[in-house]
Amino acid sequence: MFKIEMQEENGLWHDVRGADGEILKFNDEDAARAKLTELYPVLVKMEQYAAPKRTRVIRIWSDKEDADWNT
Repeated sequence: MFKIEMQEENGLWHDVRGADGEILKFNDEDAARAKLTELYPVLVKMEQYAAPKRTRVIRIWSDKEDADWNT
């Protein structure tokens, strides 16, 4: 699972949420990146040309994945 995060002007990162207030979650990274580009096209494009990074896609680990990772 993946989620999108956005950095505010004050430098704090927060989760991007849908109209229902829930964190947007995606089953694959490509879908998350496509939604990121849809929601923040200017920021995504600017990041390609030396602007500071203000958006990111983050992997969400489930409890089972965390347990498997540590073994």
